[in-house]
Amino acid sequence: MGLTGFEKEQSLNATYGGKCAEYIDIKNEVIDSPEQFIALYFQGFLRTLEGLGKYARAGNRYYDAFVHVKKYPKVQRWLKLFLTRTYLRNYDALSKKRPSIEDAEIWIGQKNASYGLLVTPRFIKGEWENDKSEIRHFKPKYWTIGHVLATGLVIPDEDERIEFEDVEGYLTFLINTLVRNSGSVHELAIAKLYRKFVRDSKAPLEIPLLIPELRYGGKKVKHEHRLDFTIIDPHTLSKVGFELSPWSTHGLLSGTKEKTQKAINDEARENFEREMKKLKAYFRKLGIPVIVYTDQDLQDREKIFSEIAEYLTPSKVPKQLEFQAVADFLSFKPVC
Repeated sequence: MGLTGFEKEQSLNATYGGKCAEYIDIKNEVIDSPEQFIALYFQGFLRTLEGLGKYARAGNRYYDAFVHVKKYPKVQRWLKLFLTRTYLRNYDALSKKRPSIEDAEIWIGQKNASYGLLVTPRFIKGEWENDKSEIRHFKPKYWTIGHVLATGLVIPDEDERIEFEDVEGYLTFLINTLVRNSGSVHELAIAKLYRKFVRDSKAPLEIPLLIPELRYGGKKVKHEHRLDFTIIDPHTLSKVGFELSPWSTHGLLSGTKEKTQKAINDEARENFEREMKKLKAYFRKLGIPVIVYTDQDLQDREKIFSEIAEYLTPSKVPKQLEFQAVADFLSFKPVC
């Protein structure tokens, strides 16, 4: 404090630490490490100095703060340590991408049997909505097992929730209510493999949800297309869809009495390909890649799930740090 002229530590902390939200876009930036946090801080500080123009001189609080960091290596070391501690204290809030207001709720399930998963749910004027001010403070990783245990599933237009005491409670609901109602033996088999995957995990709360019948149009009754399963990456919030598509559901034909087997097969294949093309085009507009598994694939469900499992273990890829940020900051020269 003697180097900077501040009499109290609180004043020193406020001068430097109190500027984090001013120098960094805290609401939208996803910050993966203390080094990135420090780099963004110094970049923001430098932008502020450059914006001062001729006012970047002694007596200006920003310029004086800059001089202390530039002149005294001890102050620079203290500031980096202070920023590192600040980042680590706020790691959960700073290191994860936050969904937009529109993307902070999803609706799943069959017609007349849908459920909502929100981030910070509250029931206002007959409808469920998110408490927008609390979204960034949500502790669990978004769209994971931990997420659904924290919030439960809401009933549309009713002030009721389905809550789960533990992981096993949710898995039971997933298998016996959400998936079994679809009537698909393939979906049920994949859901059971997912249950085993979660049970075997050392960190089940961090596993992304295998979301059945995600209603991309929200809770509206009629949907153009739904996917059998969707996974949302908790770090990037990107979605990937999985469609288990035997010909019996997408290549079904009528009036086959007068047709040869070859003609039936050819027409069924055309039907199937046309349906899949429409489905992929629909989701492409939404920016969602779709992986389709056909009859031949469905003969080996464990192989299918092994591919799905790759999306259940997302790795957080940090942004390339801009190590030059501090050097650029220290080389700042005021306008003469």
